Amino acid sequence: MPSIIAAGEALVEIMRTELDQPLDRPGTFAGPFPSGAPAIFASAAARLGGSVGMVATIGDDAFGRCIADRLQADGLDLQALRVSPERLTGMAFVSYRSDGERAFLFHLHDAAAAAVTLEQIPAGYLEGVQHLHITGSSLSVGTSLREVCYALAHEVSQRGGTISLDPNLRPELMPVDEIRAICQPILEVTTYLLPSGAELLGLVDADTPEAGARKLIARGIKLVALKRGAAGSTLFTRDLTLEIAPFEVTEVDPTGAGDCYAAGLVTALLGGWDLSTAGMFANAVGALATTRLGPMEGTFGLSDVAQFMAAQHRPLPHGLV
Repeated sequence: MPSIIAAGEALVEIMRTELDQPLDRPGTFAGPFPSGAPAIFASAAARLGGSVGMVATIGDDAFGRCIADRLQADGLDLQALRVSPERLTGMAFVSYRSDGERAFLFHLHDAAAAAVTLEQIPAGYLEGVQHLHITGSSLSVGTSLREVCYALAHEVSQRGGTISLDPNLRPELMPVDEIRAICQPILEVTTYLLPSGAELLGLVDADTPEAGARKLIARGIKLVALKRGAAGSTLFTRDLTLEIAPFEVTEVDPTGAGDCYAAGLVTALLGGWDLSTAGMFANAVGALATTRLGPMEGTFGLSDVAQFMAAQHRPLPHGLV
């Protein structure tokens, strides 16, 4: 049984091949690429050496096989991955703008991705689980998947496990104020919160992300890891505020970088690494994720990340690789 599980949407991503090609015009696409925020997290965590399982549903179609083949190749436990004969695999179409922003068109609410139930989770599956990862996008896909996430979070918390929440706000799926409301039951049991600045302010009333982070720490969250993209990250605990410097890369595709960052941070903390080293490692994992086209194509093994860090003169301490 896995020690880390991710629950949520598994989908394929099909993206524009050039900048500033809107989705409402004929044009060229590349893909399908296996995707879905929790699935990217799971792929990255498994490639970093974690024992990882995925609770998700795919369709009985070519896109579903594309996802399952990739997750299996990455070493995931797929006992809780269900194949639906009634629904098509979830899809996302993506366009990129020259200012760095992206536009998404999702087929999820009526897709297999939304049809996750507790019944597909094998008996005893949670017995060895130390950590659960949830994203706001998963909570936004549909009622059934949201209730599964709530139930898993309650159960893992009751068993003494840790829980990470990446808000991953997607206004294309649900208005931000509604996402804020449905995130609250997960926030009540969250150990590690992993937002961007805008996402953090979408969850809590505050004038700045820093003030918002401190409010959430006061509510009982152990760690707020504020993702700042090219500026690195800031880690907030009750006693510390750590600025973690970024790594230099040539960006190809930013999709999935935050999910890979989360995987790096979670696997490092579960491994007992100190917070500063875990934050540096997570920044490296997230930076590397942007160097390849495709959401899961930028996941790397531990030795690859260590070599990348050493090349930028920020090596991991001896004995961690």
